[in-house]
Amino acid sequence: MSPSVHGGRAKCLQRLVRLDMPVPTTVALSFDAVRDIARGQMPDMDELIAPFGGAPLLSVRPSSQDPDWGGPSAILNIGMNDERHAALCAEIGEEAATAIYLRFIQSYAVQVARLDPEPFYLPDTPTLESVRVMLDAFEYETDEVFPQDPVQQLGEVLRSMARAWDGTTARLLRQAKGAPIDAGLGLVVQRIALGVGQGTSGSGVIQFVDEVTGERRIKGRYLSQSQGREALSAAKGALYLVQDGRGPSVEEELPELFAELVRFGELVRVRLREEMQIEFTIENGKLHILDGVRVQRSNRASVRIAVALAEDGIIPTDEAVMRVDPAVLSELLHRQVAPMTERDRIVRGIAASPGAAVGRIVFSANDAQASAARSEPCILVRRETTPEDIRGMHAANAVLTVRGGITSHAAVIGRGLGLPCVVGASDLVIDKKRRVMIAPDGREFAEGEVITVDGSSGDVLAGTATLEEPALDNAFQTLLKWADEYRDIGVRANADTPADAQTARNFLAQGIGLCRTEHMFFEGDRLGVMREMIFAHTSEDRRAVLERLLPMQRGDFIELFEIMQGKPVCIRLFDPPLHEFLPADKSGHRELAEQLSLPLSEVNARVEALSEYNPMLGMRGVRLGLTYPEIYDMQARAIFEATVEASRSGDPVVPEIMIPLVSAMREVELVKSRIDAVAGHVRAETGTNFTYRYGVMVETPRAALRAEDIVQYAAFLSFGTNDLTQMTYGLSRDDAGRFMSSYVNAHVYAEDPFHTLDIEGVGELLKIGAERGRLGRRDVVLSICGEHGGSRSAIDFCRRQGFDYVSCSPFRVPSARLSAAQLAISDARRNSMR
Repeated sequence: MSPSVHGGRAKCLQRLVRLDMPVPTTVALSFDAVRDIARGQMPDMDELIAPFGGAPLLSVRPSSQDPDWGGPSAILNIGMNDERHAALCAEIGEEAATAIYLRFIQSYAVQVARLDPEPFYLPDTPTLESVRVMLDAFEYETDEVFPQDPVQQLGEVLRSMARAWDGTTARLLRQAKGAPIDAGLGLVVQRIALGVGQGTSGSGVIQFVDEVTGERRIKGRYLSQSQGREALSAAKGALYLVQDGRGPSVEEELPELFAELVRFGELVRVRLREEMQIEFTIENGKLHILDGVRVQRSNRASVRIAVALAEDGIIPTDEAVMRVDPAVLSELLHRQVAPMTERDRIVRGIAASPGAAVGRIVFSANDAQASAARSEPCILVRRETTPEDIRGMHAANAVLTVRGGITSHAAVIGRGLGLPCVVGASDLVIDKKRRVMIAPDGREFAEGEVITVDGSSGDVLAGTATLEEPALDNAFQTLLKWADEYRDIGVRANADTPADAQTARNFLAQGIGLCRTEHMFFEGDRLGVMREMIFAHTSEDRRAVLERLLPMQRGDFIELFEIMQGKPVCIRLFDPPLHEFLPADKSGHRELAEQLSLPLSEVNARVEALSEYNPMLGMRGVRLGLTYPEIYDMQARAIFEATVEASRSGDPVVPEIMIPLVSAMREVELVKSRIDAVAGHVRAETGTNFTYRYGVMVETPRAALRAEDIVQYAAFLSFGTNDLTQMTYGLSRDDAGRFMSSYVNAHVYAEDPFHTLDIEGVGELLKIGAERGRLGRRDVVLSICGEHGGSRSAIDFCRRQGFDYVSCSPFRVPSARLSAAQLAISDARRNSMR
């Protein structure tokens, strides 16, 4: 019996039977048999019912290949009729027998005959009169007498469940959960073990692990016959499942039977290699096992359970690695909204950086810093963030923006900081004058009001939601240690500051694959110095100002090198257009004029002169470095002086210097010659020799196409997939969020290309760039450093193209390590089967 033929429930029951557990007589119908039933081709009903003997009570339960795909509700007590009801009244008492009959009439009427449920509500006290009323209601609604033949009842149940699986709504629901369009349903017909009788009787479920924490402990519930339909805690003479001080328990009153349940639990854990929940009944002191299902578990528990099974030798470590969804790890690194929290949603945007935070609304970076100074948690709410907002983002607990997509400024910085972030909440309106944000339903939330941002789901919630703390326990670390033993591609981190680098180091990144040096210029007084440089009129004046930035940048690099302790650090030279360092509004212009002691008109004129129609395609990256070479000269000197200093107290440092936005070999040649000259000066001044590696960030289509020429001056190529996607599509990553969902829904794009690497288009450019790069330099090192670097599909693509490593945000490093390991394990398994 196979799950792909009869479904998972049927396969599990077969295993329980083979383990000599007391499973009631069971017959499984295959996917094909159920499809035939849906088309009106019924099986031989006499043959089907024969194994159950005379006058059986039966249940029918769904058995899909994956329990997450759902299925029609189970129907219990098939075979109940007037004759069987009378017999049960004598056997177990009128009230219990009547309750069983009423529940069957109700489920048959509503789920099989598809009648309105209102006439079939169960009465508080089951009586013979209530049976008559319910049977009359069925006859009135259908013009037919309630069926008394068990064979007819069973046939109608099978037909109803088979057709329900084929219904349009059911099909769409399971496809949304990842089921294939032709997913089949099996049905399991089982003799009912009622759990009622004159002797000790009842029903319950037992599991042997905590579904929230993953810790091993026995828990569950038990309902004794004497309790009927009353709540467990309110029933007189109730039996609890385990001895815990609340009252008498199965563990105390029926120790031999309880020990048998525990033995069965350990048996299924070992033989089925999973933590299972066992459904059972006790009938006149005899134990029956009705079903075994995989314990539903939290993300935290899924990691602990997989690791515990491997540590106990039940599953190998590679299987433990395969059992955990990499997305789970990203969630465990951050606070999360508790699963049972009631959500008063204000708006939903794009889930750009996982985690959740609660805080008061602020509308500016300065207000965020002021709030942090008062130790008041805050949420920074902006139409969109700019580099000028970085200080405010550092101070905030979360960020919410109206505009932007998955690779917008707020999203990228948020992921780098481990800061919950929701972007592209386009239905939200910000009224800057009144300092309120207006929800789609018209509600207004003023500055200072408390909201919750859930960066894992994209929800923004009113008020304070209950949060769960991160779960970085020993099981988490053990799982990643095992993952590293299997993966075959490097994983580095994108880290822009010493704090980012420390996070990357904590998550065992194999180095820094992208350090965006411009982010260092937005801290503290550096922004003011940077603005002075922008307003300098000559190269000499710019150099004078940059001399003040040099020791700051050198100090940053020393700290980066020391934190990474000899691991590679790839530093991207200055990239953004200069206007990003200037204020965008009039009040900011006035403040800047005062700061620089310049007329406001001169400030306005300079800002206007630096403005570009399309700054992302304008004077930035290497173009800026060639136009204002003193900027790259200063950065190169800071890198080399930091290399000398850091190497004195630790492992030798070999920095990797990366030039951004290249489109021609000559650009690389010119910048490299200046950097080599700076390196020579530093060697002479310090009397210290050092090495460094020089490379290119490939983020223009032309750079990919001309990679064979470019590698004549570059030892490595790192593909910046954010900008490469933007330029390949001719699509602004900051504005794409406005219409991307419509495009995906219309199947123009299968996925948002800024969220999932476009293998067919952008991937083709990566492949071309890699192939041509190897033609020019056989030992060229290849990687991607865009935000796609942490995604499974991009890691898979890079492995297949022979890339050396991927680089992603520090908080995505654990999931990237796990994804890389799972892909390597999957490939090894496929190869072993050939």
